[in-house]
Amino acid sequence: MNQEVIDYRELAEKLIQKCKNKGADEAEVLIETGRNLNLEVRNGEIETVEESSSRGVGLRVFWGGRMAFSHCNDFSNNALDNTVAAAMDYARTTTPDENNVLPKDEGATPVDGLHDPEIAQTSMEKKIELAGLVEKLAMKDPRITKSAGARYGEGESETIIANSNGFFKGYKASACFYGVSVVAEKGEQKSSGGEYCQRRFFNDLETAEKIAEKAAMDAYEMLDSRMVETQKASVIFAPDVAPAILGGILGAINGERVLQGASFLRNSLDKTIASELLTIIDDGTKPRGVASKPFDGEGVPTQKRVIIDEGVLKGFMYNTIVAKRAGVKSTGNASRSGYSSLPGIGPHNFYVAAGKSDPEEIVRATKKGLYLKGVTGYGINPVTGNFSGGASGFWIENGKFAFPVKGLTVAGRAAEMLNGIDMVGSDLDLNKSFTAPTFRIDLMQIGGK
Repeated sequence: MNQEVIDYRELAEKLIQKCKNKGADEAEVLIETGRNLNLEVRNGEIETVEESSSRGVGLRVFWGGRMAFSHCNDFSNNALDNTVAAAMDYARTTTPDENNVLPKDEGATPVDGLHDPEIAQTSMEKKIELAGLVEKLAMKDPRITKSAGARYGEGESETIIANSNGFFKGYKASACFYGVSVVAEKGEQKSSGGEYCQRRFFNDLETAEKIAEKAAMDAYEMLDSRMVETQKASVIFAPDVAPAILGGILGAINGERVLQGASFLRNSLDKTIASELLTIIDDGTKPRGVASKPFDGEGVPTQKRVIIDEGVLKGFMYNTIVAKRAGVKSTGNASRSGYSSLPGIGPHNFYVAAGKSDPEEIVRATKKGLYLKGVTGYGINPVTGNFSGGASGFWIENGKFAFPVKGLTVAGRAAEMLNGIDMVGSDLDLNKSFTAPTFRIDLMQIGGK
């Protein structure tokens, strides 16, 4: 089939009409096409080069308040007819729900810099050379003894969505990434580290020198780590461990969880839940943002929203059906992992706003505490608000890094942690889609020996 947009419009309209002819009250069509490239270099040799392309269509049908979904990756008439029939058959077995509705057409948000045509035009040799170079540079450090491989990947996609409320919209997107993982050894000690960079545009990627230096440092700086006594002390969260905090907050502001009572923030709307230094934003409109898009997984326009404003919880996230159930409007946060999935609820570019403190200043202001560089576990539990996880990083004494630490645990409750944020750094990297600057919590329980 011709890949022109006009054909997608024709295909979408045909599928919607087929669904209505089968008895559907409403129907939605999601069409996706894409290509991906992944390659790996290890010890200077090319280990893997994988190229793939895909396309598919997902159908949601609504009949008498019932909703059903089917999908296929075959655009032949017979396969599409079978997909429509399957969706309608499924609909007859589901439970009616008056909240099963499709969004009306509210247009799309203009977002610049989502697609870079030069990614496809850049030669394979240059991409392989980039992966080889970042590995070579990381291995130059004498403390680095092994390579776990360098990788480069890219993808281009086109997403089109239409429904029986009369809208048809689409956009093209691209992304690329590369990085390296290495191992440092000293005697019997081994420590791994890595660094990766992802961008919408190939020419926006960080230099191989910067990526390699960070990967090597990430490995060797954790050699000769120690334990400390169990105690309460300040904990500084490095930007790399932002998900440990943000993940639990994200789960707790999911509108479906809130309706189910399965969120520690369910009764906190318009209340102070954190330090006035904490502002959290969800932004689907940032130019060249890795998670930006003009509309969400149902065709609702994206927006920039302040979720927590100087410590006050200002809103939850909704898709169309959950919003109707809650008696509010969709926030444009319908998320889908592809044409084969139903809409869930998820963020776009989700981040803690930058503060005024230099990250070095935060360390200098800490008499004793932990600079948290790595964390394992689930972070904040979105239901209970409890936090615990394994911890590694650097122990701070008198405002300076004293020695690396591993094998610790950190624990607390979300309310105490969020209200305990007393310094927020200025080092926010908005090239990442799920991130925060350096910030400090004045007191947390640290488990050691």
